Amino acid sequence: MADDTPSFRGATSRRGFLTTTGAGVGAFALAGCLGGGNGGNGNGNGNGNGAGGEAPGAGGDLVMTTSSSGTTAYAASQGISAAVEENGDGDVRVDARPSEGTDANVARLDREESDISYIQNWTAARLREGEKPFDDLSYQPCQVFHLYNLPWIFATANGDWTSVTDIAGESRVVPTPRGSGTRPALEYGLDYATDAEYDRTSVQYGDLGSAFSEGRIDSAAITILNGDIEPGWVQEMKGSVDLRLLDWPDEAVSQMREDDRLFVSDVDMTKFDGYDYAPDTLPSITFAYNFVVRDDLDYDTLYALLETLYEARENLSDYNALLGYHADPEYWVTDMYDGMPFHPAAADFYEEIGVWRDEFERYEE
Repeated sequence: MADDTPSFRGATSRRGFLTTTGAGVGAFALAGCLGGGNGGNGNGNGNGNGAGGEAPGAGGDLVMTTSSSGTTAYAASQGISAAVEENGDGDVRVDARPSEGTDANVARLDREESDISYIQNWTAARLREGEKPFDDLSYQPCQVFHLYNLPWIFATANGDWTSVTDIAGESRVVPTPRGSGTRPALEYGLDYATDAEYDRTSVQYGDLGSAFSEGRIDSAAITILNGDIEPGWVQEMKGSVDLRLLDWPDEAVSQMREDDRLFVSDVDMTKFDGYDYAPDTLPSITFAYNFVVRDDLDYDTLYALLETLYEARENLSDYNALLGYHADPEYWVTDMYDGMPFHPAAADFYEEIGVWRDEFERYEE
């Protein structure tokens, strides 16, 4: 399933803070050889881990995958690669490559085609529960650091709508474009608020404004990165239609907050303007994107990556604006997944810089 992290060109910024929930670390004891030595097969990135061979990444070369080219996530990974190259001492190198998204990244790590990849909490929940196709992995996923959050809000151009409960059987709804990794979770969340058999349709982000103005859709999900940054395509929509943001019923929000699969955050809308209607605070189905690695990734290489990026944290925004959040040491461990351990190199690094928390779990072989 592709993961769609839309471009944020033309965005404006404001800071937000979000939280997440999960299960115990033992729930990640997935089928397969978790924590043992990998046998046999090499891979195309030079990090093969044959019997008795070096750990993945031992040579200092890391393949990083996020999402498809043209997305915010891929641009951020290119920024990370450039920052490591220009600020490191040569001990670690990052090759940023495009990927189909979070599900594909889990598989790429399994095949050792990637060394460090991002996933989001919806994928993490499915990993925790051992759902197919994640029921026979050859490794234990281990957390490294937080990239960003994407809260999603349902919008409309229908002048009398104020809530997602206005979605009815004949409504045409775009819960992100077809193929997006966020779409199933948004549809799942909507079921808490409405049992309407609405028409699930697909429109690309840049075409939503014209679809609204031409009356081809009734509602679509929009996002505000970190509860802080409006994408350019959202700003364009506000300029072309009277865009209204839909609230949620309290009971549905309470139920979603209790659901381990969902991450619900509150977005402060008071400093955004240009909407025809927007509550001051909007509950939002949110996706926390964090980098993960195999449990057997080389310790020294991963530690060197974190050390290099951290020492350059004040200037990371020069490589990609999104990386500016990492100037705050606490941001590196924001909204990590409960129930998934940290790689030992990450655990030691965060203890060293003073941001490790008692509730975090360290992977023990």
